[in-house]
Amino acid sequence: MEMVKLTSGLLTEKYTTVHHEKDYKFNAPHTFEVRSEDGVLAKIHFQEGPIKEAGINGVNNEDLINMVIRRLEGFQNSEFRCRENAVAITKLEESLMWLRKRTMDREARGVEGTHTV
Repeated sequence: MEMVKLTSGLLTEKYTTVHHEKDYKFNAPHTFEVRSEDGVLAKIHFQEGPIKEAGINGVNNEDLINMVIRRLEGFQNSEFRCRENAVAITKLEESLMWLRKRTMDREARGVEGTHTV
């Protein structure tokens, strides 16, 4: 699978780079790699296609957001506590709220887990 480097004005490449598949289905990349000079540190595969149509085959956005929240909470319970971590946790929780709203709206329309818009 050909991978391309993710670029963003907020993404640094000081220690690692992030790559994603070049060719993908379902409107967004599903496979990501975090790389260092020594090679691939982590590979993440997101859900490909709606669960009701494709089955569970990867992680979802909320899984990763929750992991980052838990990690930051750990720092907040240590000597590394800071305002920036607290704000980041709040914003990540807000992201989860909006993703949950999207799911609830799709459930209410009876299209959650499908390709139907």
